[in-house]
Amino acid sequence: MTRLFEKLSSKNLTFNHVCEVGVYIPETSNIIDFVQQGTRATLVEADPDVAAKVKATFAPYNAQVHAVAVWDTNGTLKLSRAASSTFATELPTSPALENDRYRISEDTTFEVPCVQFSTIDDGTIDLLSIDIEGGEWYVLKHLRSRPRVLSIETHGKYYTNPFLTEINTWLTANSYELWYKDGSDSVFIKQGLFAVGLADELETKQAELLTGWKKMKRIFKKK
Repeated sequence: MTRLFEKLSSKNLTFNHVCEVGVYIPETSNIIDFVQQGTRATLVEADPDVAAKVKATFAPYNAQVHAVAVWDTNGTLKLSRAASSTFATELPTSPALENDRYRISEDTTFEVPCVQFSTIDDGTIDLLSIDIEGGEWYVLKHLRSRPRVLSIETHGKYYTNPFLTEINTWLTANSYELWYKDGSDSVFIKQGLFAVGLADELETKQAELLTGWKKMKRIFKKK
């Protein structure tokens, strides 16, 4: 059971259309519990080999798999293969670059089709998870739906999302509030969906303190 599903299970909410952009292998899907319950799901995975595994695993369910990258334009996009941290090569930073000291090379670079998210989003998504290693902003920028719950990879260890300012501006303009943070994701809800509790706030504070401590530790190591 994912942390997101566990926390939402107590809220008595019903979701009709869930979506994950950046699934990686099926077993690590952030919305796997919803898929297995039979909820309509849209799954987006850029790596064609991984997307084939996602499609095969979730074939018995009400899931549609898109084997494309989501980007600011339609066309093709170069990716750097880094297992679960595979990222768009032209991004200014990513978890692989910041946390794993990944070095981009021709040997690990491959090209995939890319689309604006508006070509996938039909406007009915009510839960959306985005984890595409630094490119999350391009999903929000072209988002037609206004999900009730949004999970976005914003941080992790030494990494901070390069488009955090744009993401936060969009969230404020579209009436979202922070629900909680964990080691890598920030989860937001539509304002008024439910009250954010003290336990949620403490979880967020703990995640922020841990991330801050790791970054400070790195700074001192460099001195």
